[in-house]
Amino acid sequence: MLKKEIVIVDGYNMIGAWPELVKLKNQDLIEEARDQLLQALSDYQNYEGNEVWCVFDAQFVPGITKEYSKYRVKVIFTAQGETADTYIEGVVKKLRNVLTEVYVATSDLAEQQLVFSKGAQRISAMELYKDIKRSKKALETESRRFRDQRQRGTWSDDQLEILREIYKDMLE
Repeated sequence: MLKKEIVIVDGYNMIGAWPELVKLKNQDLIEEARDQLLQALSDYQNYEGNEVWCVFDAQFVPGITKEYSKYRVKVIFTAQGETADTYIEGVVKKLRNVLTEVYVATSDLAEQQLVFSKGAQRISAMELYKDIKRSKKALETESRRFRDQRQRGTWSDDQLEILREIYKDMLE
């Protein structure tokens, strides 16, 4: 039996660590940074087959407490005054069990130690960034291979070579 995997991402921690998102943040384009993060997490979730939650604290969006799904990623904005760390710590305790493996993506070392003590696996912001880039590249490779197969039909390389030879003979 396979365990369900849930990856809980500290959203603003990723935005502060991933190069393209840092650029957006520095240009005061925090909403665009959040959106790009969620798109990347969605692609990662779809390719890896896990469930991804992204937690943002009320630091940049005060007064909003809500949960919703965007790009099939569960998005959580904590209550005003509640940090993403506090929310993540509480949810790890609730989710972690024999059938569910929980991973927490943050580069906050204190948070990593705390969630690890509660049984979650920890992933740094850069590790997740690299995993997402690796997944994206693998997906592009698979897509290209699938597209190439569709374009050439179901012929194997050997069969195509035989057909090329027959074609050349016909032209002579």
